[in-house]
Amino acid sequence: MPFAGGSASDVITRILLNRMATSLGQTFVVENRPGAGGNIGTAAAVHAAPDGYTLLMSTSGPLAANKSLFKELGYDPLKDFAPIGLFATLPNVVVINSKLPPKSLRELVDYAKVHPKELNYGSVGVGSSQHLAGAFFEQLTRTELTHVPYRNISNYTPDFIAGQVPLGFQLLPNVIGLIKNGDARALAVASNKRMAALPDVPTAAEAGLPGYESAAWLALLAPANTSKAVIDTLYAAMVDAVNDPKVRTLLEEQGAEPSILNPEGLKAFMEFESAKWAAIIKKIGIDPM
Repeated sequence: MPFAGGSASDVITRILLNRMATSLGQTFVVENRPGAGGNIGTAAAVHAAPDGYTLLMSTSGPLAANKSLFKELGYDPLKDFAPIGLFATLPNVVVINSKLPPKSLRELVDYAKVHPKELNYGSVGVGSSQHLAGAFFEQLTRTELTHVPYRNISNYTPDFIAGQVPLGFQLLPNVIGLIKNGDARALAVASNKRMAALPDVPTAAEAGLPGYESAAWLALLAPANTSKAVIDTLYAAMVDAVNDPKVRTLLEEQGAEPSILNPEGLKAFMEFESAKWAAIIKKIGIDPM
């Protein structure tokens, strides 16, 4: 797991793995290795034995966007892993510290234009969906924000509450507590439909920003050269888990949309996402690190 314990990706994945463990008769042990936008934990899985006992959960950043954000990843997403399947997508939610004036997405855009580079937004690292969602927002609205990357979400939360980093393009599990206790105001969902967990929060299009769609996606992979038989077994367990009504309800409560892509579909999707974000990153003008 290339992100910290308690992060959105961690919470969602553990829901899936608990159900997969029932199908496989095996207990999963999750090892969190955050850092470098997910690159450190993703690279750690490259040299594991291809026997099906060490798996990787990774996301849109390490598996697609980071190819354009970093000069060296330490791995090749398409060559060093055997895709198992995609199991969930999580739309980004635009949230702002409730003490700030904007009450809507349009008011946020106007506020940002009056205060260029003064609004800090946090993410769990360069290349994360939160970072790219913020950069994409700047591109569409012609505003200037300041990105503040964190190693994990637990460090971002107190700075958000204190008002030092009062903006986020976050995944819901990362900010659901802040929204519920009134510290954060959700302005819009970067999706083409409203979220079941936030039925009163408009989509970006409904809030006046058509075309603003951004989401993280979560996938399971194994080291390259893992046998097809092992991949098929793991994929079947993943499908059983995602199709379990209890699992689907838990995922939706966390702001995730249960989704299924098979190994071939995931590989093609990774290629598509890499090209998509490469174009956006080039247009934004972010130099590789």
